[in-house]
Amino acid sequence: MADWDTLYKACNTCGRCGLAKTRTNVVIGDGNKSADIMLIGEGPGYNEDQQGIPFVGNAGHLLDKMLSAIGLTREDVYIANIVKCRPPNNRDPEKSEREACIPYLRYQLQLVRPKIIVLLGRVAAQAIISPDFKITQQRGQWFEKKGIYFIATYHPSALLRDEDKKRPAWEDFKHIKLKYESLKKGV
Repeated sequence: MADWDTLYKACNTCGRCGLAKTRTNVVIGDGNKSADIMLIGEGPGYNEDQQGIPFVGNAGHLLDKMLSAIGLTREDVYIANIVKCRPPNNRDPEKSEREACIPYLRYQLQLVRPKIIVLLGRVAAQAIISPDFKITQQRGQWFEKKGIYFIATYHPSALLRDEDKKRPAWEDFKHIKLKYESLKKGV
């Protein structure tokens, strides 16, 4: 793949896993295609499948507020998911589905070239950082690989279900802001 058009064509015609049979829309990504910060969730939900845009439901509205709280908008970041098609009933994407889609995500990473990757939830963290990642124990910790900084935090939908997770997620987003500012300054 050489560019965004090639990626979009490949994703929109993909049939690598069973999710292609039940999708309404492929949900590739949204935002600034040369952003320093990339956010990665697990997969599209109902609203995302209907609109073809990641994080547009209630969790997406909360994510927008979280970004705003640290002085960012959707236009400042790039948002994607591990899988590009909605798993039935919003279940976690299966290993074979994640493996079928991960080459597309890797290519997105090559195109965007972010400095910071924010993994939203356990599924994304396990797919990118480690299969043994424990979101409640390891969220908020920085990992560095090939000059890119990774951090995992709670998925916005988890915050909607459990108010107690909002404070730790807010702390994570404050750390993201500090890391972003230090990278912009070259510190």
